[in-house]
Amino acid sequence: MNKRPSFEGFDDPQTTNTHQDIQLSPQEREHKKIAIRSANDVFRRTLTGGDIFTTSGVASLGLEANLELMEMVRTFTDFHPNNDPYGEHDFGSFEFNCQKFYWKIDYYDHELREGSPDPANPACTRRVLTIMLAEEY
Repeated sequence: MNKRPSFEGFDDPQTTNTHQDIQLSPQEREHKKIAIRSANDVFRRTLTGGDIFTTSGVASLGLEANLELMEMVRTFTDFHPNNDPYGEHDFGSFEFNCQKFYWKIDYYDHELREGSPDPANPACTRRVLTIMLAEEY
């Protein structure tokens, strides 16, 4: 598949507050957040269960660097309120060879045509991980 995800709205933290979430209790919202975080962690740690993209700048670094970058994303644990305000483990940044990198997980429908209606539900969500040089943003 040649379709690449858009980076539109990358500045804004992705939220799971859909019109359906308004009716959820605080406990249900927390449960949903935990389900999203768990699915993101499994995807990121195993690099299976979704699509992985790199930008042209990352791809140009070569296979060895790309493998190291994938390992850094896979083992990333430095989540805090500044990079994970919703507790979903869907974004990270790190340095490698004196360059800053970002990674981001986005939630799409299975056809990659629009955002997922419920990122906590794997039956209607396809996760997309993108790794980029910070300067490419």
